[in-house]
Amino acid sequence: MVGGAIIVAGLLLATIGAGLHLRRQGPDTYRRYRQQLGRSILLGLEMLVTADIIRTVAETPTLNSVLVLGGIVFIRTFPSFSLELETTGSWPWQKRHQTMHHPGRKTSRCEQSPQEE
Repeated sequence: MVGGAIIVAGLLLATIGAGLHLRRQGPDTYRRYRQQLGRSILLGLEMLVTADIIRTVAETPTLNSVLVLGGIVFIRTFPSFSLELETTGSWPWQKRHQTMHHPGRKTSRCEQSPQEE
């Protein structure tokens, strides 16, 4: 329930933000909207997975409930990875290459994911 509420709230906030950004004629409104929406979906999916884990641990775990949980986590991981790739441009385990824009020049830097540090 919380995961669904986060997704809906993220949809509303991203839509309002995109509308305001578009009204000010800001650049890259569509890209920003997709990124904000993707982030809220990722957070909602994480909360749903967390709720499933807590539910499985809180009850007396049986082999069947653990297998079902494993299936749910596996199925929800694919959309999470796909959304991560869509919003950041890299897989969660890869270095993220960011381009920073400064007036009159363009610089870039690479960040390591937490697993690589």
